[in-house]
Amino acid sequence: MNTVIRTLSDALEERGYATLTPVQKAVTKPELVGADLLVSAQTGSGKTLGFGLAIAPTLLRDAEVFDAAGLPLALVIAPTRELAMQVKRELGWLYAKAGAVVTSCVGGMDMRDERRALARGAHIVVATPGRLRDHLMRGSIDLGEVRAVVLDEADEMLDLGFREDLEFILGEAPEERQTLLFSATVPKSIAALAQQYQKDAIRVDTKSEHTQHADIEYRALSVSERDTENAIINVLRFYEAPNAIVFCNTRATVNRLTTRLSNRGFSVVALSGELSQSERTHALQAMRDGRARVCVATDVAARGIDLPNLDLVVHAELPSGHETLLHRSGRTGRAGRKGVSTLIVPPKSRKKAERLLGWAKLKADWSEAPSADAVRARDEERMLADPAWHEEISESIEATVETLADRFTARQLAAAYLRLYQERHSVPEELSSYDDKPKPRPEFGPSVWFSLSTGRNQGAEPRRLLPMLCKAGQITKGDVGAIRLQPDVSFVEIRESSVPAFLDAIGPDLSVEPGVTLSRLDEAPTVAKSPRSAPVSRKPVAEAAAPTDAAPRKPRAAERAADPAPREERPAHDKAPGERKPRHKKRHAGSPSDTAAGTPERKPNAGYAKRKSPDGKPRGPKPPVGKPNSKKNKARAMAAGKKGGKTGAPGSASPQYNKR
Repeated sequence: MNTVIRTLSDALEERGYATLTPVQKAVTKPELVGADLLVSAQTGSGKTLGFGLAIAPTLLRDAEVFDAAGLPLALVIAPTRELAMQVKRELGWLYAKAGAVVTSCVGGMDMRDERRALARGAHIVVATPGRLRDHLMRGSIDLGEVRAVVLDEADEMLDLGFREDLEFILGEAPEERQTLLFSATVPKSIAALAQQYQKDAIRVDTKSEHTQHADIEYRALSVSERDTENAIINVLRFYEAPNAIVFCNTRATVNRLTTRLSNRGFSVVALSGELSQSERTHALQAMRDGRARVCVATDVAARGIDLPNLDLVVHAELPSGHETLLHRSGRTGRAGRKGVSTLIVPPKSRKKAERLLGWAKLKADWSEAPSADAVRARDEERMLADPAWHEEISESIEATVETLADRFTARQLAAAYLRLYQERHSVPEELSSYDDKPKPRPEFGPSVWFSLSTGRNQGAEPRRLLPMLCKAGQITKGDVGAIRLQPDVSFVEIRESSVPAFLDAIGPDLSVEPGVTLSRLDEAPTVAKSPRSAPVSRKPVAEAAAPTDAAPRKPRAAERAADPAPREERPAHDKAPGERKPRHKKRHAGSPSDTAAGTPERKPNAGYAKRKSPDGKPRGPKPPVGKPNSKKNKARAMAAGKKGGKTGAPGSASPQYNKR
């Protein structure tokens, strides 16, 4: 810690930081002081303190404490409200001895309070992109004195669509500044952003020093479909973590699971996007204070939440991608602490869980969810390992201890203690046995075959024959074996032990229903190959239908060459009964082709001639075609009816109006 400023070093020692994490060591090297950095580090690696230490020489320069607060000297931008508030808390205690004023500008908070805080002065401002841009456009913040800018989770901000906001903010900051980009990955978009807004940035990669989430134990728990929520209860009881997060995919699942856990005696809070910022802050504070031990959340909590005693992450529903899986699991196992990430995997999600783990390059221990007996055994281990058994008896309780020892036997005291211990914990759930292997179909056993006088040509189907047989023969579907359809007959297999009752119910005429009779067979039928599976001839229909001795048809070009006469001079076609009329183009009356072809003179087209009413007076134009309930058309038709003589008025017998 010889490269760390003394006031910051003292703050770290008070918090118990004896050594720095790899990312913190990498960004605090003496040769990187004041340089632009592009840092890729996995979640939970301590990068918040890392960039807090990295920008300290730029902010304090040769001093150890800040001067009076004025315009901000540092700007930290985070993608989510939770992450921004977490960064503010971390930098607050880190720079407390240096006298720094740290304020925040995040969505969901009162903007007037933020403006007043900025007006009083601040050394470090932690903000989300949207709210910070609002302050800049309103003129409530001035970035003219900014010496350092940090983009935390830069890849996430670009994924959330904050590129335009970031470009606007960085354009307002001074060109002479230190710019640090922290990102879990460095895709092309991040590299382009660094090239545009950083100067000779130095790449710092600390992800390769350790395997992905080396401090997290991954467990995939196989459960039956109906025991998903019961398995979550048993997992929480099995580990009894000081803090645990249960991740769900939807708000509805969060609400349902929160209610279920609360009814089972868990101290639980919910965290989802529908909650206000104040409600989300109170929920997280309850987890930190110990008033709540379980947080049921959507992926809004996958980033930016750092609970000091979070030892367990439960994926109640599998995430959509492996990146989300890593970010969810990264809430535990942070800064050297150990943690457990459990995946609840019903049978239909087994393949998806294996793909997610493979894409994330993670290895998980597959097992069944903890049973009720396993939870009770774990409770007994924790109870016997409690250090309270070995503590000295204090004077304040010595008299009560003597009274209990004199009045009750050791066995009674043990039983009473055990009952009180169990009352403080939720009862575990009994889980059904899980078997993901397909169960073999049991053998049908001895049977008798019958034939039915109906087949595929009569529309017979198994879904129609099965209920018909069960109803007529008073048997269950378990008494019916195979059903084989033929074109005009069907074969049915009936369990041998059920045949006497089956025949008695049907009667001596063996009539299952009108038109369908039953016949008993001496042996299993020999079923012919279904005609549907026969190979289909690929021979063209016209070729197959043509006689073998038919002369090949001449091409049309050859016909036209043999008959070079113009179309107008060719003889008219004689229409035979049932023969289609030859097509002609529409010609107006009086055209030369009409007289040449000998066709009678046609009447003028009504669409082109001027329309007249029966009394000989000219009519107006046709009413407009539109929706029958169009107000404009109704008004126009009403006006036409009042003027008289115009068709289409409401209530008239005009076919034009009625057709519409």
